[in-house]
This record gives sequence, structure tokens and C-alpha cells, in this order.
Amino acid sequence: MKNIRFETKKDYQEALEEMCLPLKKYYSPGKALLMIGHTGTHYGERTAELEGFSRVLWGLVPLWYGGGSSCLDDWIPEGIRHGTNPADAEYWGSYTDGEQAYVEMAALAFAVWMTPEKVWEPLSLQEREDFGRWIGQINTHKISDNNWLFFRVLVNCALCHVGAEYDKEQLEKDLNRVDDFYLGDGWYSDGDTKQRDYYIGFAMHFYSLIYAKLMENKDAERCEKYKERARRYAQDFIFWFGDRGEALPYGRSLTYRYAQAGFWCGLAFADVEAFPWGIIRGIVNRHFRYWFSRPVLDSENKLTLGYAYPNLAYCEGYNAPNSPYWSWKSFLVLALPESHPFWSSTEEKLPKLDSVKELPHPWMIMQRNQGYVTALTSGQYAEWEPVHVAEKFEKFAYSSYFGFQVPRSYYNLAQAAPDNMLAFCRDGYYFVRRRCDEVRMEKENRIYSKWRPMEGIFVETILQPCGKGHLRTHVIHADFACTAVEGGFALPYHEPSEVKSMGSSSAGSMVTSTM
Repeated sequence: MKNIRFETKKDYQEALEEMCLPLKKYYSPGKALLMIGHTGTHYGERTAELEGFSRVLWGLVPLWYGGGSSCLDDWIPEGIRHGTNPADAEYWGSYTDGEQAYVEMAALAFAVWMTPEKVWEPLSLQEREDFGRWIGQINTHKISDNNWLFFRVLVNCALCHVGAEYDKEQLEKDLNRVDDFYLGDGWYSDGDTKQRDYYIGFAMHFYSLIYAKLMENKDAERCEKYKERARRYAQDFIFWFGDRGEALPYGRSLTYRYAQAGFWCGLAFADVEAFPWGIIRGIVNRHFRYWFSRPVLDSENKLTLGYAYPNLAYCEGYNAPNSPYWSWKSFLVLALPESHPFWSSTEEKLPKLDSVKELPHPWMIMQRNQGYVTALTSGQYAEWEPVHVAEKFEKFAYSSYFGFQVPRSYYNLAQAAPDNMLAFCRDGYYFVRRRCDEVRMEKENRIYSKWRPMEGIFVETILQPCGKGHLRTHVIHADFACTAVEGGFALPYHEPSEVKSMGSSSAGSMVTSTM
């Protein structure tokens, strides 16, 4: 992936094609299954192999739609034939409620809707029936009541588009249910939760913008509503991106990496000029350059599990070896013709943004300093508790420059690694903030939170920007003597010798309380 500048449409095509090549050796004989590694998930291996097949379509479909081709083109319809035939050894499967396979149906539906000549028309009548029956399973089972609703929307829109049997009533029901999660000011919640992470942009808005583009002549009112919400969200979401192109590392599923820019690519696809096209192009170009300057690919140019480098400790229970290919959603810009203003405009820097910006919906105060982003935050919580939920949602501060750490254990300070957390030690075990009992945004850019690290202790915390840094004020109420350690930022150095000792204060502040 060297020497790709991520400036022109051809650059993006070359990048995608170069990443397609190493996948060829990992396909099954019938081309329906793809598995590039051997780490486990909470779902079965066959579904993980389906995931491999489906997620590459997020890149291939825009490539095809925009007039390009790849080395995998002939394999996709062949894989669909085998994967959807119940009598075939590579059959993807029959499902019950809530299964991971429904996630993967979205990419296949996207392919049918956008490029039926590539994935539907090459099939025989019987094969189309098999495909329609297999993907239609999503209409007969319960799915997660969150961004998954859009997977069923995509399926039904795709089946309708090619004249196959679909569930019109379910489609309307799902679209109306999505509106229940709209919070205002462009923000959704991802279901009935307090999460406001990247799923708002690369899921809720991304899929709605696809709908807004492809259905604008059939459902004009709803499509305009989706576009307007995206315009408003963009005014806040731009604060999550640094000048170098990197985005704020925050929340779950960060192994999807440059899917973080998927929202901006969706704006371009739906012709929503939330900012001048040169600014949007600059955000996307710099984002791709940033990621491909990091060691996110293995020696074969396959995507790895992790974030800025391979790191299994960072991953969720639903991250199979193929999962990072959801990052290919940001290749949606390949669907745009060369004449689109996204490609024809001159790349621009970020506009002048406030140095401090309050974002009430995600309970964040954003700071910009020397081109990078810091978010002060309290109050988000993922009720289903993904891996390292406290570290991904409940630190006091997150930085696009410093990143954040996850623990190896809570049995000693080095392994707990509580950067930007207040950790309490009892009986050799460290306790940190996992959720807040109370949160409020206060005047003068302050966030107040009340939280309990363990039984017998509660803490009142105020976070407030202060020049190039921020202030944290903690009032600790404890029923017994305790020791607390407050960590700062994880330093972005590769060698211990690069770190200059700052004395004992570098380990964090020690607090003893008997209140």
C-alpha cells in the first residue's frame, strides 16, 4: 500500500484493488466462504466465513457502480450460488432470532440494490429464488432494535428493486421505528441506549443516506428529512476529526478504523453539501492517508484486528478476523463519477473551528489544540457491556493524539493502565468508573457526574477545559480509608528511552480520604 496518495478516484481504486488481491487465496472452492485468520467470536465459524464474503462488498459495489472492476468480480455471483443453495456444502445457513448473519445480509442487499447486473442478473431463476429466500429470512425473525433495523430496510428495498418478494409492511415499520431514536440536532441514539459513538455516523446516518440517494424519487419527503438530519449532524461531527486526518478514538468497534469517515462518504453519495465539497474531500483524503500511514495491514496487505496496530485485547466479542473489512464502507466515494464535485473540487483544510465546543447529545466538551482533538466526557454507557466498556466509554478524556489504553487485568496498576481515570485500590484490585448515576452539562463548559467505583464510595467529578489542558475536580465520599490513583494521557512513544522522567507526579496523583 505504499505510494498511494489518496487524492484522486484512481488512487482509491488502486488501493481497493491492491487489498483485494491477497484475499483470493483464502476463498473456499465454491467462493461462498472467506476466512483470513483464526480468532474466535461469539458466533459460529460459518457465519464468520459469510462475514468475510459479504463485507468486501462494501468496497466492491461502489467500485462497480462507479465503473471499476476487481479480481474478485466473477467470484461473487459464484459464491452467492453456493452460499444460498440449501443443498450445497457451502450453504450459509438458516437462522433464528437475532443472529449475526442478519448484519451480513446488509452488504448483499446493498449489492443487489446498487449493482443487480453483477450479483442478481447472472443468476438463474432458481438461483434467484434461493437468494431471495435466504436473504428474506431477516423478515421472519427478531433482530436487534437499533441500527440493525437498517439491515432489514436494505434487504426489502433491494428485493423490491429487482421485483422479488419483499415485506412492504415491515419496511415501513422499520423506517418509522428508526425515527423513534432521533434525538434532535442531527443526533440519533443507536437503539434505546445512552451510546453516542461512531455508530451514529457510520450506521444510522450512513444507511439513511444510501436510502436518501436511492429512494429520492420514490420517498422524497423521508429522503429530504434524512439529508437535513445529516447536515445538522455534520456540524457537530466535524469536531471529532483532527487536522492530520485522524478521528477521536472513542467507543466500541474501533477495529473498523476508517469506517469513521463513512459518514462523510455517505454525504457525498447522497449529494449533501453539509460543508463545501473541498472540505469534505479533505476530511476523507486525510483520513485515508492517516490510516495507511499506520501498521494496520499485515505482510500480505490484509487488514488486522486492532486499532492503530494489531491488538486483540482491544476487540469486541463480535470481531472475527474478517470484521475490519467493514472499514470498506468508506470506499462509497468510488460510486461517484469523476465529474462529481467531491472529486473535482480542490482539497481544503478543516474550516476554522471553535477551540472549545459543547456537544450536549453525546455529553462531550470538545477541545482543539495544535490540530488534535480532546473530548471531555461523562454519561455514556453501553448497557450490553462490550469488552472493556469502562475504558471505551467512561474515561474522563479521550484524545486523537494520545489514544487510550485498555487493561490486561485490574490486579496491579501497570496492568490496569487507568489513563484518564480515577482508580481506587482495595485488596490489591483496582476499580474505575463504569457508569454514572447522574450527569449534567453545566454553565461555563463544565460536565458534572456522580459515580460509584465500588460499594461504599461515591465520587462527584467536574471536568472543565482550561487553556491547552483541562481541570478535573473530584470530591470523594468514602465509608472507609482508600487509595486513589489518577492517570493522565498514555504517551505516544515507541521507546521507553524517549520518555523524560517528570518525577513521581508522572504516575498520577495519590489521594487518601476518610470522608
